[in-house]
Amino acid sequence: MEILLRRKWIIAAGLLPALLIYTLFSVYPILSSIYFSLFKWDGFSPKQWHGLQNYVNLIGDGVFWQSIRNNLYFVLFSVLGEIPLGLYLAIMLNGKLFRRDGIFRTVFFMPVVISTIVVSLIWNMFYNYQFGLVNTALRAFGLDHWAQNWLGNPKLAIFVLCIVVVWQYTGLYMVIFLAALQNVPSEVLEAAELDGAVGFKRTWNIVVPIIADTIFASVVLCISGALRAFDLIFIMTNGGPNHSTEVGATYMFAQTFNSMKYGYGSAISTAIIIISFGLIMISQFMMRSLKR
Repeated sequence: MEILLRRKWIIAAGLLPALLIYTLFSVYPILSSIYFSLFKWDGFSPKQWHGLQNYVNLIGDGVFWQSIRNNLYFVLFSVLGEIPLGLYLAIMLNGKLFRRDGIFRTVFFMPVVISTIVVSLIWNMFYNYQFGLVNTALRAFGLDHWAQNWLGNPKLAIFVLCIVVVWQYTGLYMVIFLAALQNVPSEVLEAAELDGAVGFKRTWNIVVPIIADTIFASVVLCISGALRAFDLIFIMTNGGPNHSTEVGATYMFAQTFNSMKYGYGSAISTAIIIISFGLIMISQFMMRSLKR
């Protein structure tokens, strides 16, 4: 018993530095944001107590809700785009034909390591109205009337950005799934083949259940990543045109640093944290239900 207690203290002492760093860089900023959201403050002059008025204003703020809706688009495209595509690529690259060929893994993973600024510049050129690849291809096939300013169309711009996000991060989930697939026991796969389970049937009934925990963890990563979207949108559209590509993070940035509404910006960030937490809890509940 004494040895067990001593080991507990050793484990606690080992965890303490990580816990302190986590508290300092994660918990403290969240608590500070909640505190500042209760004030009317421009970041320089003395703070004025505002109570919950920032949250009342937020509820009636149409741009805020539009930004949350755009965040949900990102979540939807990320979960339904990056996860299935990443899994498909991982299964393909784990097959006999590509297993020893590392070039494809490098090609598919490359967008993940490219700077977001470079990605933004590449896709801005792709979507350019005059010389962009998309419009050039459409004109080449006689579809001139489909050619348009993709990032300048308020109805399409957010979906155009979603495609870029899916392209950029699919490789990340491909690598995660590839690692999981390589841990699937070969004996199980051989037994499945002997029982007649091959191709999609084997993947769906044998492989997917074995790597289910990895898929579920990837979905949570996907959701949290989509809700933190900022840099790509900030560079490519800066939330425009007319807030049509605004997401929570860009709207918070604009209110805090452009409009100098530090308290209101803190209220937006607090709301984003609550919504993100809620979405992750819902996704975990749904995944546990599926697992049962």
